[in-house]
Amino acid sequence: MSDTGSEASTDAGADRIDLDSRETATPDYDGAFDAVVVGAGLAGSTAALTMAEHGLDVLMVERGRFPGAKNVFGGVLYTPTLRELVDVESAPLERYIAERRFGMLTDDDETAVSLSPGEWHEPPHNDSYTVRRGAFDEWLAEQAVEAGATLVCRTTVTDLLREGDRVVGVETDRPDGTVRAPYVVLAEGGNSLVSERADLKAPERRENVAVGVKEVLEFPDREHAIEDRFRVSGDAGASYHYFGEGAVGDAFGGGFVYTNEDTVSVGLAYRLSDAATGQPDPEATLDGFKTHPAVAPLLRGARTVEYTAKTIPEGGAEAMPQLVHDGAVLVGDTAGLVLNNGLHLEGTNMAVESGYHAGKAVADAAQRGRTDADALAGYREALESSFVVRNLDRYEWLIERVQEDRQLLFEELPRAVADAGSEYFRMDRAPKDQHAETAKRELLQAVGGYTGAAKLAVRYRNLL
Repeated sequence: MSDTGSEASTDAGADRIDLDSRETATPDYDGAFDAVVVGAGLAGSTAALTMAEHGLDVLMVERGRFPGAKNVFGGVLYTPTLRELVDVESAPLERYIAERRFGMLTDDDETAVSLSPGEWHEPPHNDSYTVRRGAFDEWLAEQAVEAGATLVCRTTVTDLLREGDRVVGVETDRPDGTVRAPYVVLAEGGNSLVSERADLKAPERRENVAVGVKEVLEFPDREHAIEDRFRVSGDAGASYHYFGEGAVGDAFGGGFVYTNEDTVSVGLAYRLSDAATGQPDPEATLDGFKTHPAVAPLLRGARTVEYTAKTIPEGGAEAMPQLVHDGAVLVGDTAGLVLNNGLHLEGTNMAVESGYHAGKAVADAAQRGRTDADALAGYREALESSFVVRNLDRYEWLIERVQEDRQLLFEELPRAVADAGSEYFRMDRAPKDQHAETAKRELLQAVGGYTGAAKLAVRYRNLL
């Protein structure tokens, strides 16, 4: 879901290696670094890795006990860019995604579509894997350290150093914790307090932010529960996405279930504006989702080993802050780089892509001895021409349309589809054409007849 962010987390039984034993615990703060990266999540570590490979002395500052300790994530990591930078096969991957399932839920019905192309079973598995962010982010940070970066954990950046309008380093909560450097990469996540305090971005509007909650569940009494319930074998896994009132009530959002190696991640995300009004209790909403008749059998007998919550930027291209400043760039969730249109839930690949282009732009500027925003503009230009901004631009309209049609799409249509499906396959002594006609009438009534169906098709034609 994110690079770093605002979260509450309890991690039961998580054995992690403390990187303090391998990091420089008290680095030379006296102008020793060419760049400081705030946050060692996907975007931050990728930026640090890229800059270190270009010969820069880089300091990564992470407030958690280890990279990933503060990161919350729904579950699928997309690896096309990562594969070009690191040996993905040696990473702590959980399962590759062999099946994607999309279910529309009423209070007690499900109508679902499942996709499982044969090629997804072949390497590189559509570059889609479930991971545990604690383990994966720690591994990725190690790749940056091996490339020459310095990592400091348990350290919070409290402010930016400025000389006029130019960013020249960071202040931390360590004694004598001022770090001067000509470049700062802000990868602090969706809860971007440092960037906001420095007026590098405005606080997110409530309607552009989602609240996400997630649990990790294990099956103590069923050794092969994941394989049996999700119909997978070996390293194959599945991602299930759910929409409708059976998932998140009256809110604008959805739920998910992802398979890990021996656990499952189950959660949901919906607009913060709904959390503050119509659907105020994310934890209770998650409990309701877990007990839905379509979801409960998948989780039967499981126990919770981890609970996390966070905020997710969902404003799209229009809400992106200015990415480049004198001496500083914004990446990942800090830059609002998350795509969530219901069909595509992406952020990990955008974080990595932004970190890579930011690191490259900083290295290019350093080679020219410049720190001004114009010298760093290559980052913004590269990102705008990449899939990241192009995808955000392409689906900007979709989020607005779905928000406008939320009652139809999340309440009325799921009920109509469930009723139509039940009618179409009804077994009695009536002829099939009678059931088909009744099912068609159910659907047309929900969308406003043939005229309404045509208008709906026109409204969403850009999906194709």
